[in-house]
Amino acid sequence: MAHVNEKEIDARTEEEKAIDAWLPITSDRNAKWWYSTFHNVTAMVGAGVLSLPYAMSEMGWGPGVIVMLMSWAITFYTIWQMVEMHEMVPGKRFDRYHELGQHAFGEKLGLWVVVPQQIVVDVSSCIIYMVTGGKSLKKFHETVCPDCQPIKLTYFIIIFSSVHFVLSHLPNFNSISFVSLAAAVMSLTYSTVAWATSLGRGIEGRVVSYELRGEKTSDNVFMFLSALGDVAFAYAGHNVVLEIQATIPSTPEKPSKGPMWKGVWVAYIIVAICYLPVAFLGYWAFGNQVEDNILLSLEKPMWLVAAANMFVVVHVIGSYQVFAMPMFDMIETYAVKSIKLKPSTFLRFTVRTTYVALTLFVGMTIPFFGGLMGFFGGFALAPTSYYLPCIIWLIIVKPKRFGFSWWMNWFCIIVGVLLTVLSPIGGMWTLIKQAKNYRFYQ
Repeated sequence: MAHVNEKEIDARTEEEKAIDAWLPITSDRNAKWWYSTFHNVTAMVGAGVLSLPYAMSEMGWGPGVIVMLMSWAITFYTIWQMVEMHEMVPGKRFDRYHELGQHAFGEKLGLWVVVPQQIVVDVSSCIIYMVTGGKSLKKFHETVCPDCQPIKLTYFIIIFSSVHFVLSHLPNFNSISFVSLAAAVMSLTYSTVAWATSLGRGIEGRVVSYELRGEKTSDNVFMFLSALGDVAFAYAGHNVVLEIQATIPSTPEKPSKGPMWKGVWVAYIIVAICYLPVAFLGYWAFGNQVEDNILLSLEKPMWLVAAANMFVVVHVIGSYQVFAMPMFDMIETYAVKSIKLKPSTFLRFTVRTTYVALTLFVGMTIPFFGGLMGFFGGFALAPTSYYLPCIIWLIIVKPKRFGFSWWMNWFCIIVGVLLTVLSPIGGMWTLIKQAKNYRFYQ
């Protein structure tokens, strides 16, 4: 059990204790350090890695390499901050992102600053994973049965969603550990398939162009901005960091940040192994003709491409669950604490089934992979991963003015704000362009 001081125990009623024991984030604190590894890998390495070669083709070699490496370094720094801040107040744990925000900004302002962003991140991620899962199933079907009658993408999205109507009723983070572990393994596997197959394609010596994709300068500007959103989406998994750490036991002698930080270190090494080879080798092999999902560009060997797409399906099943769990916790908390509904199996079933159905509906309505990631990556995911932790750190820790920590935080804030302001413009431009060209019988 996590350590809480006597005052905190006395402050909670028996009803509040029962509610905390029922809610998915606080119901189980027996996770091991490696749980944080595969939960964080599952949260970060997902749909984003598949779009990185396409993002490189919109930025070019120089800017693309800089943006990729800088994003890895910045988000590694900000995730360290969040791990450190989880138990900054003795005897108290900030088990949810909004609780840390409330401590920094105040009870009411903290909710308004964090909760809307967290909702947009979790919901948009789940929608994108719905689309990714459906597209990967469609690609698998076309690969193994090229002569079969084409099936609409919307049907594959529905098939993918059927798994979540079952898995979403697992009670908490620890109960989805086996799903998350399978997803983390699959992320390494299909990333390796993607870069190894791209390497083979490149070695064949085919002529490719590394000119920017757009025919006009204005097109290239919008594409560059959209690519920034793609990269932000790929690296942004901090929205669930505190919730993951909440599942790890903690005592004054052995705080949770020790095992959590160990898990994060391993996770970020895996992220680098997955992201950088896929981004660089995928762009090197296909140039500006690469698809917005690298697996769609791969054609041979057919069995390997088919297997890789199924690996993606398994992975995004886990990713969906990792991002959905904080939403379940948020909705169920509101239902039992604000509306005063009784915690029950029926309540949980209704909330989670409705959530899956809504994300399915939106995914079927706007199944545009590239534009979705470019828009949501900057608008939603960049704030919670790139600079909100830095703002909270400046408020709580108050590092020495003009010291390294002060400069580092302000640098991250400036970069993150630019991502938030600029990349949604490119993402919206891409969404509109893809919507005009999309045929709903696909």
